[in-house]
Amino acid sequence: MHTRRTGVLLGAAFLMATSAIGPGFLTQTAVFTERLGPSFAFAILISVLIDIVAQVSIWRVLTISGKRATDVGNAVARGLGTLLAILVALGGLAFNIGNVAGTGVGLEAALGVPVTIGAVLSAAFAIAIFLIREAGKVMDRMSVVLGACLILLTVYVAITSQPPVAEAALRSVWPTRVDALSIVTIVGGTVGGYITFSGAHRLVDAGIHGLGAVQEVTRTAITAISAATVMRIVLFLAALGVVHQGLALDPANPPGSVFRLATGAVGYRLFGVVMWTAAVTSLIGAAYTSVSFLRDLHPAIDRHWQRAVIVLIAFSTIVFVLTGRPARTMVVVGTLNGLILPLALGTMLVAAHRTDIIGAYRQPRWLTAGGAVAAVAMAIAGAFVAWRDLPGLLR
Repeated sequence: MHTRRTGVLLGAAFLMATSAIGPGFLTQTAVFTERLGPSFAFAILISVLIDIVAQVSIWRVLTISGKRATDVGNAVARGLGTLLAILVALGGLAFNIGNVAGTGVGLEAALGVPVTIGAVLSAAFAIAIFLIREAGKVMDRMSVVLGACLILLTVYVAITSQPPVAEAALRSVWPTRVDALSIVTIVGGTVGGYITFSGAHRLVDAGIHGLGAVQEVTRTAITAISAATVMRIVLFLAALGVVHQGLALDPANPPGSVFRLATGAVGYRLFGVVMWTAAVTSLIGAAYTSVSFLRDLHPAIDRHWQRAVIVLIAFSTIVFVLTGRPARTMVVVGTLNGLILPLALGTMLVAAHRTDIIGAYRQPRWLTAGGAVAAVAMAIAGAFVAWRDLPGLLR
């Protein structure tokens, strides 16, 4: 029983981490590293602090209450949880179109398989997991194994590229350039939208909840952020090593060019493996979490949640195959994702002080204060992004 509980906790941590580490994560890290150089380390450090506050706040409220975010939101204000469920589900669907595309790109780079065929094969792999009776247990184990492979492969490339580690460490606390947009972007990409709920919902579904689980839930949340952060750092160092040599990244494929420039043709094959792993784990995490929000809306969805996940993955794949261009959808949902975090975090901060939801639990003041700052900052940033991008999207 103890072994199973440990497996679920570790699986939940890596489910969140691998959900965060998708195609957008890889691209953002490479692009901002080229733009900011060693000073991007400062943005990573600040984002980690915000991520921990948001993640711990949300995980604690959900697991202590033993409810998914939909029920908690509706308890805070009528219809709020339903609105949050719809936003997260739509965001997860749209992101999954990009994740499906990422799996195709990954298999093309790794094995030379055409993008569309690679995407369909990868979707079939993801669907097969949810056809298994013990889908949750398989998902836990797969998240840990693939997450570890993802990090180890990128560590190899980071070592090969020979980055200026000492300078990066210095600039993490003493940057020569501070870029607020980079902080907002990578925070949204790590704990925005469905991502921050993925691990917490997995724990609730597995029966790990209540006041007695606070400490292990907190450790699991921090482990999840730490795993995503380690991947961010090693990818940053890999890109920094390339940029430090005066080499330019390919704007059409920044992360792919990092691997190619660092280790040659073999590196590009490794990029394919990393991209596929990142995309397929994000595909699974986004589909699972999106459906977990919908389970509280109708009993049929709750009874047949695995089928609902399969339908979501299949639909995302069909949309990609028919359109072949998920970029516009990803831009729209990126704006949406920037607005979901402050709404979700704000809801959980209110719930954390409602005894009818969390009982005898008392939220630490530092979590409330830090969460409030993060929610307001992300709300302002999300509004700015929506104002800036909306005219172009409507054309």
